[in-house]
Amino acid sequence: MKKIDGTPKSLKQLLQNTKYTIHYYQREYRWQRKHIEELIDDLTSEFLENYQPHHQRDEVANYGSYFMGSIVLAGHENAIIDGQQRFSSLTLLLTYLNNRLRQLNKSYSMIEAMIFSEVYGKKSFNINVAERQACMTAIYENKLANFDVVNASESVKNLCARYNDIEEIFPPDITDDMLLYFCDWLVEKVFFIEIVASTEQDAHKIFVSMNDRGLSLTSTEMLKGYLLSEIKNDTLREKLNGVWKDEIFALKKFDDKGDEIFIKTWLRAQYAETIRQGRAGAVNEDFDIIGGPFHKWVRDNHANLKLNSSADYEQFLKNFSRFAKIYRQIRDAEDNFAAATKYVFYNAQLNFTLQPQVLLASVCPDDNDETVMQKINLAARFLDLWINTRITNGKSLDYSTVKNYIFNLTKDIRRLPVSDLKVVLKSHYAALNYDPVNALHKQLKLNKSTKKSIKNLLARITSFIEEQTKVTPNYVTYMEKQTKNPFEVEHIICDHFNWFKGTFADEDEFDRYRNSIGALLLLRKSINASLKDSLYDVKLDKYCSTDGNIYAASLGAQTYQNNPRLKKFIADNNLPFEPFDKFGKAEIQKRTDLVVQLVNLIWNAEEFNV
Repeated sequence: MKKIDGTPKSLKQLLQNTKYTIHYYQREYRWQRKHIEELIDDLTSEFLENYQPHHQRDEVANYGSYFMGSIVLAGHENAIIDGQQRFSSLTLLLTYLNNRLRQLNKSYSMIEAMIFSEVYGKKSFNINVAERQACMTAIYENKLANFDVVNASESVKNLCARYNDIEEIFPPDITDDMLLYFCDWLVEKVFFIEIVASTEQDAHKIFVSMNDRGLSLTSTEMLKGYLLSEIKNDTLREKLNGVWKDEIFALKKFDDKGDEIFIKTWLRAQYAETIRQGRAGAVNEDFDIIGGPFHKWVRDNHANLKLNSSADYEQFLKNFSRFAKIYRQIRDAEDNFAAATKYVFYNAQLNFTLQPQVLLASVCPDDNDETVMQKINLAARFLDLWINTRITNGKSLDYSTVKNYIFNLTKDIRRLPVSDLKVVLKSHYAALNYDPVNALHKQLKLNKSTKKSIKNLLARITSFIEEQTKVTPNYVTYMEKQTKNPFEVEHIICDHFNWFKGTFADEDEFDRYRNSIGALLLLRKSINASLKDSLYDVKLDKYCSTDGNIYAASLGAQTYQNNPRLKKFIADNNLPFEPFDKFGKAEIQKRTDLVVQLVNLIWNAEEFNV
């Protein structure tokens, strides 16, 4: 092997006006939302530990650094052999920051040079992969909404999804006034060790040595080594090692880092007692430390975990196996709809990645399978109710916004018997003081940040009506995105205020009513596009066609004819369904009243009655 250089470099030194290639066999970008959440949380938490409101920008030079690990490069092409997932994700973050600064009429020219560079008037991205060019251009120009994701490769789909995730989860703690400070810290204080080999062959040898010869053990591997080293019996140790390996293999089927994600989730659910407070200067606590080198946290907290003897470590390893199996059940329920675990699936459709933590918290290691499923469904139902209160009140589900509440909920329900779990969850729900009339009439409005959650709300309502009228519920179809003709949120009133001046006092009132829940429904993309500027009477025919759905069709009088099941559903629940031959302010208010009553039917705390 020829000369190898390893040098610490800041993100700016690595990315500014520097091109990288990724060979065809390593081009897949695989990161999922959970990875981005943890990256954003780690970086912003580290920054906030240092930031003080009275600081000047030049004081960022004295802030602590953050180490991102190594990047292995080969040859003059700067081919990335190891590190492209992190580099690609950081490029997305830089692009988000650049777009947000432009919206604020601010600039940070260095960031642009870290995203792309220009030669002879031609721009190209610094991570130079041809299939990503169109996608990254759309992201950089803030036009991702117009980009065709359906026909894209898996890597491009992931890049688009992760950028959308960053927009959703970037914490409000980093305010507009702090944004340039954060940019300074990110580009100057986030470091990699750059390892450069003169040939690609040597770079691969380095990569193999780091990953296969124990020079860069993961937290999972180090935790296993620590736990097994405390088992005195050789035969038992070997048996438990086999169990561990089987579980890790099964967890990695969900994700290449599925083992690490599970262990962090399990430790936080069952054992973490403290969490970092969301303020500048606060220090990391159990929850946050587990998000990093969790093997060290277990070792440092072995006394609190009651790991005092070989038998204790044996039981801890058995608990690991038991909870890994339950976690896999939860993940399967998140990915695949089943009536028995429908709330787990519903919550997952909103990318609520903290759900497994809450569900695992309620479980005791010695619970039988029936009890485990009962607890999982109760905890998932509470999350469904809680998520609905946030959605309809126009509040965010961002990771950084809700993680402290979810952590406290986790501790409150930890290992409770079923009867006690019901009492605690009902108490938590009562404490929310949910007022659906105020939420749906005043708080909830369609905008960029609420679009996904409103689509979910409409899908739940429509699917519920279908279920109650003995029609196959189509929730999964309504939420499906990876299809050429998905369902979209449709405005019943087209976007032309001048056509409705006699109905609405001014343009602001028009916008409020037009974007309220009573003026929205779900429609196929192709139909939605064809009706863009149509008036209500033209739209109504399409709403009542076979391409529509029962909630949309309920606007038309013909839907109620020869439909005894719908009539019975309406009568049994005293619901104010009615058809409209015109649609304006009064009709929107009536339609919102209907949504209020449907929400009360769908989301209630009856499951928690003891």
